[in-house]
Amino acid sequence: MSTIVERYKKINSNIATIKPEQKVNIIAVSKTFPLVHIKPLIDHGHIHFGENKVQEAKTKWTIIKNENKNLKLHMIGKLQSNKAKDAVKLFDYIHSLDSQKLADALAKHQISLNKSLNYFIQVNIGNEIQKSGIPVGELDPFYNYCKNEINLNIIGLMVIPPNDNNPEKYFKSLNELNKSLALLDLSMGMSADYMEAIRNGATFIRVGSSIFGERS
Repeated sequence: MSTIVERYKKINSNIATIKPEQKVNIIAVSKTFPLVHIKPLIDHGHIHFGENKVQEAKTKWTIIKNENKNLKLHMIGKLQSNKAKDAVKLFDYIHSLDSQKLADALAKHQISLNKSLNYFIQVNIGNEIQKSGIPVGELDPFYNYCKNEINLNIIGLMVIPPNDNNPEKYFKSLNELNKSLALLDLSMGMSADYMEAIRNGATFIRVGSSIFGERS
């Protein structure tokens, strides 16, 4: 068995130890890794993969996604509105919905391509100037606009918490915000903190290096 599949199974067994009430989906973050490196996990039957650049994802995933309709591709990086059309063509989930301009572009291309994606609104939970995301105070109107005015399928919220060694506080806050909007899914937690994220309601965790190894 490949090392990658062994690491993936270890994460599953770690998750099982905390017996989460919710179903947890592991997004294997495959950004920067070539397809040959990722292939053992695809062959093992894993379906959720994450990329953070549209162009890299197009080159890597277009053919194999056409051959394997079960694969689900997640856009987890910053998405520019001028790349929205290509993103709608290729991805199944967008985790980084963070502005009205982007929302409008995605809605327009969904109509033209006759395709509906699943969206997470990225929340800037720590009000960090350098980080993308909707400020907490603007979340309700932004959610209502996306859902009710332009018909985006918002399934949950996403966060990249501030790097202050206390992610649990932010995970808890995001879970409360998610519940206040009656949303069912929650995208939070990475290799270093996915266990805390799951304890606080995460249904999608974004794990890269713990599966594929360190990036060069």
